[in-house]
Amino acid sequence: MKLSGELKAFEARIGHHFADPALLVCAVTHSSVGSPGREDNQRLEFLGDRVLGLVLSEALLDQDLEASEGQLAPRFNALVRKETCADVAREIDLGAVLRLGRSEMLSGGRRKQALLGDAMEAVIAAVYSDAGFEAARDLILRLWGKRVAQVKGDARDAKTALQEWAQARGMPPPEYVELSRSGPDHAPVFTIAARLETGAQSQASAGSKRQAEQAAATALLASLEDV
Repeated sequence: MKLSGELKAFEARIGHHFADPALLVCAVTHSSVGSPGREDNQRLEFLGDRVLGLVLSEALLDQDLEASEGQLAPRFNALVRKETCADVAREIDLGAVLRLGRSEMLSGGRRKQALLGDAMEAVIAAVYSDAGFEAARDLILRLWGKRVAQVKGDARDAKTALQEWAQARGMPPPEYVELSRSGPDHAPVFTIAARLETGAQSQASAGSKRQAEQAAATALLASLEDV
């Protein structure tokens, strides 16, 4: 199988030349394509998630020889969550080479966080299947290296941190309220308010409810620290 010019350029971006080009084609093929006899990237995504987790677990252990499991777990979660995978995918312009069905193309699939994150995991699995664990490990550490080095000692997401702040003061968990949704279906913008029992609140907007909730929680935590 011959790769297109776009996929050859993608190989160069990730620093891996595929002995079996079909693996890369499969990794960038979304299930929406639906061509008879063509595999999509769902099985590779499943494998890539596990390879990514193993490599980053090892990297975190090597980085901090004295950290406890309780300290390592939130750092790990910050590195492997779908948002991080999607951010890495954007850095290597993975969206440009995704093979999508018409419906996903029209709905902005190349920019969707879930699709990018899943495809990033599939690419990791494709490299692993093509050249073994060391090649996949090298790829992951190349792409995630700065994130591993900079991950905070307390990498809890903002919603978790805000909930723990409230519980420590005998309050019920924060409430998240959708204030509005705007923009077209393929690029919505959600505005969410994070509220505490005391009446303290902050709001934020983002392209997904999860991102908006996290941003609102971050803003509310910052305001509480200033009190």
